[in-house]
Amino acid sequence: MADMPDAQEIEALKKALAQAQSELRLVRTERDLLQEQLNRFKRQLFDAKSEAAGGAHQKDLFFDEAEAEGAQAQPLGEDGQDGEGDQLDVPAHKRARRGRKPLDAALPREVVRHELPEGERVCPHDGAALAEIGVEVSEQLDIIPQQVRVIRHERVKYACPCCDGGLRLAPRPPQVIPKGLLTEAALAWVIGAKYLDGLPLYRQAALLGRFGGAHWSRNTLAAGVVRVGAATQPVINLLRDALLEAPIVHGDETEVQVLKEPGRKAQARSYMWVQMTQASGEDGTGPPIRLFGYRPSRSTEAAKALYEGMRPGAVLMSDGYESYEVVARRHGLVHLGCWAHCRRYFHDALQALPKDKRGPDQLAARFIELIGRLYHVEAQARRDEVETQALLHRRQQHSKPVLDQIRELALQHLHGVLPGSLLGKALHYVTAQWPKLERYVQDGSYPIDNNDCENAIRPFVVGRRNWLFADTQAGANASANLYSLLQTCLVNGIDGYRYLKALLVQLPNAKTAEDFEALLPWRIALT
Repeated sequence: MADMPDAQEIEALKKALAQAQSELRLVRTERDLLQEQLNRFKRQLFDAKSEAAGGAHQKDLFFDEAEAEGAQAQPLGEDGQDGEGDQLDVPAHKRARRGRKPLDAALPREVVRHELPEGERVCPHDGAALAEIGVEVSEQLDIIPQQVRVIRHERVKYACPCCDGGLRLAPRPPQVIPKGLLTEAALAWVIGAKYLDGLPLYRQAALLGRFGGAHWSRNTLAAGVVRVGAATQPVINLLRDALLEAPIVHGDETEVQVLKEPGRKAQARSYMWVQMTQASGEDGTGPPIRLFGYRPSRSTEAAKALYEGMRPGAVLMSDGYESYEVVARRHGLVHLGCWAHCRRYFHDALQALPKDKRGPDQLAARFIELIGRLYHVEAQARRDEVETQALLHRRQQHSKPVLDQIRELALQHLHGVLPGSLLGKALHYVTAQWPKLERYVQDGSYPIDNNDCENAIRPFVVGRRNWLFADTQAGANASANLYSLLQTCLVNGIDGYRYLKALLVQLPNAKTAEDFEALLPWRIALT
């Protein structure tokens, strides 16, 4: 019969078992975290790119406010009352007229009359000639393809018939690209097609080849775009001066690939930084501005350079990236956090769960519902078109209690969730960013999120899917300048093509600061 283990051996076995169980729990935790990350990557690749939570339990006021409110309403009885016997107030509304919308009245018209032949203009009953009593009108949209033509410049030479000392040549107007192959209108068309429509230069070269019947090199188009982008730098500098003087500035950034950067691999990540101001209003903020700035990195030094010159006390709206916090401290700015960015963390945490476990009782769903209440206050204020002070009052009365609930719920569960999980990251984000997230209720002019800036980035992201990368730093800087001009035009309701065409004609004649100020999008005389 085998000897029984002594107490020391039993204790050693217990310690080994406890250690094995601890290691097993750690392995399971790592497995769950990796599975969560895998599910997230699969959603990013294959799921719809939407943050609207699915399922009937999600009454998300942030994205589907009207549908959510309708879903929460009690069914009516036969007497027209709800389940509690209260009368239901149905707000007045306007219904859009159905049918085809009329074509733009500003478009040029060509009238085509359709008349009966002479032999058919006779009454079949008494043989009398039919008289015209009116016309029946219908309209169709017609498109004339781009017409490629050549502008032939003939500079007349003059000479004295008596001597050789009076030879003179008529000058050409100055051009933004001296001796350039493309006219100002052609350059404006190429730039607008790339930066407004996302059409890469090689596709434009093919289009021009079909229209003009000749081979066009995309290198020629690219060289023209880069030179135009560099020539517009004085106007960009004025836009930046105006942006840095604005009371509220939004900031964000996105990736861009530049193939030929000194000392860096072609696969290295570079960044396009985006800054914007709010639309003009009674507070005198001036016309809205969208500025793109290329930098090789996402470093704090890059952020400092872009925001150098902001006046103390101005407002900076951003996500939780640390470089913006450094900028805010450096210039004494009021730093606001983005609730849409915060909500995104909880949305990702909720979507990581199996579909049958995404109920309203889940912690992430509770946060999403509370954040939806904050946005409900903002949406209601927009519908009522309230002024700044009235919005401040509503935020203090309705939003601040919800903020208290969010903070209490976050602190209650902060240490009960794995920090490396998606839910743990969401809780740590909201607690770390809390002073900036709750600050928006202190002023009715403060925005609740950075969505406007993310929307300003979207045209660049859409274009990047087509042209993929910039070849050189000069090309990236030119793209930043041209995106800035065109997106600023867009947000101010100015036609980007007409602006560029007028700008390129007048830019070579600008010499003083006043001349360049007259070329700003909202000041230039469009032809």
